[in-house]
Amino acid sequence: MKISNLKNGDLLFISDNSDFSKAIIESTAAYSHVGIFFDGMIYHASRKLGVAKQNLEEYLLEEKKDVFVYRYFKIDEKITKERAEKYLGLAYNHSFYPDNGTFYCSQYIAEILPIFDSIPMKFCDGENKISDYWKKYFEELDVPVPVNQPGTNPGQLAECNKLKFLGKLDFSEYVN
Repeated sequence: MKISNLKNGDLLFISDNSDFSKAIIESTAAYSHVGIFFDGMIYHASRKLGVAKQNLEEYLLEEKKDVFVYRYFKIDEKITKERAEKYLGLAYNHSFYPDNGTFYCSQYIAEILPIFDSIPMKFCDGENKISDYWKKYFEELDVPVPVNQPGTNPGQLAECNKLKFLGKLDFSEYVN
């Protein structure tokens, strides 16, 4: 799917090769990040920027990413974009705990497009133990691992039966 075929409100599910992304995927499912597309921009909650909007093409060229496009056909674009704009500038929710005035990526998307359910969060490896990556991550934050706290994750959002998978985004025309 070409960038030119994106429509406002399309959800962009992303995976990359960072350790953070690998830990999310190991604990959840196929994707480690999610954003929403409006007018050439990706709106998302980023560890680096907090809740932000970025030019999609520039974002895609920052590092190697695989991007998969899903569409919710009943979206109210105007209301959803207004909600997306409302939270711009807030900090990233590094702790993943709910209701603290900050957002991680899927938490932000679920807030602005309220069609997704919360689930108990897990930070487990393949053996259902808290992975070493997450133990260290939360030790550095000096907070307990938020196991079983209500939350969301990109893979879980992608599994929502209200979304339709449209394909992998081809942005090779933008790669030099």
